[in-house]
Amino acid sequence: MLRGLDISNMLIIDRLELAFEPGLNVLTGETGAGKSILLDALGFVLGWRGRADLVRQGADQGEVTAWFDLPAGHPAVAVLEDAGLPVGEELILRRVNTADGRKTAWVNDRRCSGEVLRALSETLVELHGQHDDRGLLNPRGHRAILDAFAGNDVQRTKVRKAWATLGTARKTAAQAATARDAIKAEEEYLRHAVAELDQLDPQEGEEATLDTRRRLMQGAEKIRSDVVNAYELLGQGGAETTLGDALRWLDGVADKAEGTLEAPMAALNRAMVELDEAMSGVTDAIETMSFNPIDLEETEERLFAIRALARKHEVAPDDLAGFASTLRSKLEALDAGEAEQAALEAAVREAQSAYDKAAETLSMSRQKAARQLDTAVTAELAPLKMERAVFSTQITASDPGADGIDEVSFTVATNPGAPAGPLGKIASGGELSRFLLALKVCLTQGQEGLSLIFDEIDRGVGGATADAVGRRLSDLAQGGQVLVVTHSPQVAALGTHHWRVEKAVRKGVTTSTVMPLSAPERVDEVARMLSGDVITDAARAAAEALLAG
Repeated sequence: MLRGLDISNMLIIDRLELAFEPGLNVLTGETGAGKSILLDALGFVLGWRGRADLVRQGADQGEVTAWFDLPAGHPAVAVLEDAGLPVGEELILRRVNTADGRKTAWVNDRRCSGEVLRALSETLVELHGQHDDRGLLNPRGHRAILDAFAGNDVQRTKVRKAWATLGTARKTAAQAATARDAIKAEEEYLRHAVAELDQLDPQEGEEATLDTRRRLMQGAEKIRSDVVNAYELLGQGGAETTLGDALRWLDGVADKAEGTLEAPMAALNRAMVELDEAMSGVTDAIETMSFNPIDLEETEERLFAIRALARKHEVAPDDLAGFASTLRSKLEALDAGEAEQAALEAAVREAQSAYDKAAETLSMSRQKAARQLDTAVTAELAPLKMERAVFSTQITASDPGADGIDEVSFTVATNPGAPAGPLGKIASGGELSRFLLALKVCLTQGQEGLSLIFDEIDRGVGGATADAVGRRLSDLAQGGQVLVVTHSPQVAALGTHHWRVEKAVRKGVTTSTVMPLSAPERVDEVARMLSGDVITDAARAAAEALLAG
């Protein structure tokens, strides 16, 4: 429930503080006095999107603060908790607008975004103005209104999830089919290429190994004879024999040389060891250089085959093995594609079935709620002097989508036998106000702690009809809170709390003020609304009669 509103430097308001009460609160005043400015200021602090030029001319910034009672279990508590904001028995919203357009908001002295304000506002205030913000006149919003009346949140969530799942399944199946078709188009090439690669079976690093072996075999014939000659000089009859003979001669006389031959003999022994290692290495080289000419031919053929295949597929020789694996994977995908596609199509059918079931359940709930809403609105029209009018919620089939399979529109017939049509086109100004009031009453039933605000809901009506509208507003305010901006004396007289909005010019500056009215002041204000600027005794008597009920 809205308890107060503090406004500073907004439009033509210098400073204004209002304390609202439970029951029916009415605001009256001359046209242009600034009644709608109060709603602009309230909408600003609630994060609603409205006019941009809110800051009073000459001021650096404008500021609005609103405070609400917040009983335990109020829907706003969940919004606060989700946003990580403090929760208490009182909710204080404050928002500042600088002259250059920057906006900053606080909730219980904690900074917050406009999105949080708007989420809170949906749990705090319900507004009907001359430009209704809830879409009652816009058929595009009627489906959401019916769902809100029916409490279809769970069903709508299921339908949205089922629609998203169906969309994903369809997209996945379509992408798989497209990919499979693309592979199918190159199937002949893939099978030929994979067979060719599998037959050659190139290995990573093989090209370099083959090239090295080929060069070695090509040069072996030129150097092998020299290496063999070197081996013969080192072996028997060569250096090995010479060193062995020398060592035996020295060994035969060493005991007579008084130790002078020990060092030379040791050196010769080391030389024999080194010579043996040298001969072993030369032997290995000779064996390496020994090859069958056919080996050279086979090595060259494989090397050239690998290089030719690499050029053909425009990859490096070392990448042929990986390239073959990639092509093989495509073929495997193609071969397994039929089974996979069948599984994907089955998933589409399953998702379609789940969506159809969820959408049908939601549609049945809407059909039931539509009848209930028609009955509820009809019951509300009788006290508003429209007992012969007919309100009907029309549900027609629509293309399936995230919101189900239904189109919803509100139609009315204002008199028996008259053709029914869209709400915004058939009803006159006064009739439209009453239809909207009846709808508002039905749509807000059961919403505890909600402040209902009506901006000139009584426009276009007068006399007994205005009195009927006022009495319905008064009934609606029982146990709750309704704020009404009105030009109707009948409505104003039924208020439990009354404020007058006045505009004045002081020193060339226009300002708007709001004054709470005492009982005598209410008589004068209602009399003014009845007679105009000059309040006659007859007008005052009529005002007293209205206020007396």
